[in-house]
Amino acid sequence: MTNACISGTGFYVPPRTVTNDDLITNYGIDSTDEWIRQRTGIEARHFAEEGVGSAELGAHAAKDALADAGIEASDLDLIIFATLSPDFAFPGSGVLLQERLGLNEGPNAKHVPALDVRNQCSGFLYALTTANAMVRSGASKHVLVVGAETHSAALDLSTRGRTVSSLFGDGAGAVIVSATEEDRGIRSAHIGADGSHAETLCQKIWDISKRPFIPLNDEGVGQVAPEYMYAQMDGRMVFKHAVAKMSAALRRACDEAGTTIDDIDLFFFHQANLRINQYVAELLKLPAAKVPHNIERYGNTTAATLPILLAEAVDDGTLVPGKKIAMVAFGSGFTWGASVIDW
Repeated sequence: MTNACISGTGFYVPPRTVTNDDLITNYGIDSTDEWIRQRTGIEARHFAEEGVGSAELGAHAAKDALADAGIEASDLDLIIFATLSPDFAFPGSGVLLQERLGLNEGPNAKHVPALDVRNQCSGFLYALTTANAMVRSGASKHVLVVGAETHSAALDLSTRGRTVSSLFGDGAGAVIVSATEEDRGIRSAHIGADGSHAETLCQKIWDISKRPFIPLNDEGVGQVAPEYMYAQMDGRMVFKHAVAKMSAALRRACDEAGTTIDDIDLFFFHQANLRINQYVAELLKLPAAKVPHNIERYGNTTAATLPILLAEAVDDGTLVPGKKIAMVAFGSGFTWGASVIDW
């Protein structure tokens, strides 16, 4: 029986670190380091420089994942790119990544199919679920799954936007999902959605039902109002649903994998808010040692949080073959997902 395993991991964050104090000093945001840390657990995040987009960040992470898996880009059968901050409205960033991996020229040219997943914070798990199905069905042998975000270009870095802008950072993570005949790999992949809360956490930018879809001034220049331009969030509502859905999704994924919460060695939670994760961990009675986190250093990198966390755990020796892990995420949509993997 063919199983799907994660054969390689990689991650990349841009070199520029922005601390909470930097937000206050450099951007004039009326806040304090203590206020941000107490509510989110975030101490710093990374911002890309102008001219750097999500496909470029993703390419760095993808190349590391390919090297870790011991394969070449030309060995890939599919690229899945999860992001809420694509380089353009269209085409998707997946094809831009494909080009950056050198797949369209030279002796190893291979027009690997590429698709984008737009499920925000749960995007990586939606992409992983798709990769798992493609590999287990025999349609693909190696699938590159990337989560990459360039939030800094679209944050309201002012006091007006402080409750959202202090949360996010830029970065990318990648995994290679490969076919294996070994008795290991992805044991379950559960995803769900509740569109009745679609506008509770959203960034509209435009409304395609309008004519024109972006309002124009007298010179014909598009103008986007702040409530459309920047992300809007009902924090209390998100917290309430995140706790409930993450807990339920983890239990569901364990049931589908034929295991229990107690059997899991490590839990990888989406890094949106440390307080949410701590609440879920307490609810499920999880030991702190089983729940690694890095939100204090990177903030919320949305689709990139889980693959970054996985890659760091591999690099520092926390995640080794034989471990049984669970991943879970919740985000805009509302959408959520969880997966159990025998590493």
